[in-house]
Amino acid sequence: MPKPHLLLLAALLAALGISHFSDQIDPYYLDVMTGIGINVILAVSLNLVNGYTGQFSLGHAGFMSVGAYLAAAVSVFVGPKFLGEDSGSALQQGLVFLAALLVGGTAAALAGLLVGVPSLRLKGDYLALVTLGFGEIIRVIFQNVEFLGGALGLNGIPAYTTPFWVLAFVAITIFIVTCLVHSTYGRGFLATHDDEIASEAVGLDTTRYKIVAFVVSAFFAGIAGGLYGHFKLTITPTGFDFTKSIEIVVMVILGGMGNTIGVVLAAVLLTLLPELLRPIAEYRMVLYSFMLIVLMIMRPQGLFNFKYGKVKL
Repeated sequence: MPKPHLLLLAALLAALGISHFSDQIDPYYLDVMTGIGINVILAVSLNLVNGYTGQFSLGHAGFMSVGAYLAAAVSVFVGPKFLGEDSGSALQQGLVFLAALLVGGTAAALAGLLVGVPSLRLKGDYLALVTLGFGEIIRVIFQNVEFLGGALGLNGIPAYTTPFWVLAFVAITIFIVTCLVHSTYGRGFLATHDDEIASEAVGLDTTRYKIVAFVVSAFFAGIAGGLYGHFKLTITPTGFDFTKSIEIVVMVILGGMGNTIGVVLAAVLLTLLPELLRPIAEYRMVLYSFMLIVLMIMRPQGLFNFKYGKVKL
């Protein structure tokens, strides 16, 4: 199998090629493809916490909102001062966008650290409740910050998100999460998942591993939020509510906990499914929910969690 960095380089080149011909792609398909990419980033990053480390977080939409708002704030309020009146060149816009994404991702990672340090000593349902509460606190805060649009949301965000940025960060997210988990250091995540008490007995600091997983996961959720905001061009607090977190968790569970390839496939499936059901719009969400119930009953271990489903890159 090719080395991971060669696969990453190939993926980045493919992203560049697809982006070059994106003008020839139907806008609807481009919209769906972008949505798939953002959901893949969210699902793969959450899988590091819920799947590989064995925790249960319900606050991923909160980290996504932090990244979305902070990245948008950089582009809207700081970007024009750097670009000038002529909006700058494509390279300058790309640099501003990259800086905005990194600011959003870093802010989300700091939020993950802030939540993770006091709460990740908890387990199971208690951790789920803490992360759920965090997500709701963040949503209410953004809803009341008038500087960022308040309840009406933040508008006028530049349309910087392109297929290249989305596909590039999909590749980077999968690369980093996979290499991290299968590294010598990353075995600590798997040990924490398998038996936390036994791991602590042999000297592993399981709390540290859980915090690292939480921070890395939150960083990529922030990146996904920044991509989302610069694609939709407007963001509101209601777009990052509890329902969004549940959607991401469903992708992880349906794909198979701790199975990166399965989670990617589940994110693609659950993004396409609502679109395929559009011809029967009045029954779309009913059928969508029913199919999820059937899938979870028939494949409780995950739809794509086969014997050889875990592919090491």
